[in-house]
Amino acid sequence: MKKLNHGFQSRSWAWSAAALTAVLATACGGGGGGDSSSAGSNGTLGVSLTDAPACGFDSVNVTVLKVRVHQSSTAAESDAGWTEFAVNRKINLLNLSNGVLDKLGEMPLAAGHYTQVRLVLDANSTLGLSNSVVPTGGAETALVTPSAVQSGIKLVNEFDVAAGQRVDLVLDFDACKSIVQRGNGTYSLKPVIKVVPFVLNGISGYVDLSMLASKPMVTAQQNGVILQSSAPNALTGEFFLPRLAPGNYDVVFTANGRATVVVATVPVATTTSIAIVSNNVTPVAMPVSATRNVSGKAILNPISATEIAYVAGKQTVGATAPVVTVRFIGADDTAAGAFSLTLPVGAPLLGQFGTGSLPIGLVVQAAAAGKYSVEATANGYRTQSVNKDLTAADATADFTLVP
Repeated sequence: MKKLNHGFQSRSWAWSAAALTAVLATACGGGGGGDSSSAGSNGTLGVSLTDAPACGFDSVNVTVLKVRVHQSSTAAESDAGWTEFAVNRKINLLNLSNGVLDKLGEMPLAAGHYTQVRLVLDANSTLGLSNSVVPTGGAETALVTPSAVQSGIKLVNEFDVAAGQRVDLVLDFDACKSIVQRGNGTYSLKPVIKVVPFVLNGISGYVDLSMLASKPMVTAQQNGVILQSSAPNALTGEFFLPRLAPGNYDVVFTANGRATVVVATVPVATTTSIAIVSNNVTPVAMPVSATRNVSGKAILNPISATEIAYVAGKQTVGATAPVVTVRFIGADDTAAGAFSLTLPVGAPLLGQFGTGSLPIGLVVQAAAAGKYSVEATANGYRTQSVNKDLTAADATADFTLVP
């Protein structure tokens, strides 16, 4: 595996899509799947991997065997018409946060319209501990990997390849949602991957250095849905929320034992613009807060071999801001469905981006302290939620999700 630059420098934001594409175009590919004899009718496909940060792990490793593409979104793994290139590398996803890309490879590809991408992972057999996690302060542990990842994680994404032109795809592997702790102490891999824009835009800023020991996380949200997340640089406190569709976002700051901070209505105007919500002179700080737990069960009925339930603590931080997700956790993916979610009870702080003048003023939202909507979701199942006031004590909540 090549050595990546893990530093987090301000100049990263100045990358242009053209410059980065040129770098990728001159790099060596990971293998071939096209017919070089018909190069005149071919375009080029490049595929890179990036990651949102994982929760509670020092490393999250996956071994990528190959990338496959097909013109049919319903094509099965054994059908004709696949084009692929080999990767054969073990990759620590936590090296790929804050917009860092790992180029998986490239290949010539016949001009046309494509609708399916498959990321094929190795099983924990042929290359040893191919897929694994290192819990914070713990030892490397194998990931229980479903057989589906060996046939290819299916990503339905449409793209066009023109003769003589290059197309680049970025696969965003959400390690935080993809790793689920089971009741027996093991971990399972439930891949959550999306295809994101190649060009670099987003939201940047700094958290106060005193926050770093509390494991801060920064997320970009719309209507309480987390669309991008970042773990600030461990030395500088700088963060970047990359590759966002143009629109307005609520930027949510959380940390262990700290109250939540929200900067609302942060505009990302274009596919190349970057909004700045704080700098190293006026970084964001989160007040110390007591915490309480919401625990219980989130069960799928019927049980699914591929889906799991996620439980989130959501909070309305003020009259001018929508509900935001403060923390979420995957329920045990066995029949037990147990979960325990830790949430701050201190009053959240709210600021409005406005014109972007720094520092952005933060106002304490006392009425929201300790009050949450606890929500359980799973793909293909109906969402359930219940309101809980954690001001005085821990709480319990049980969910049975049905289609």
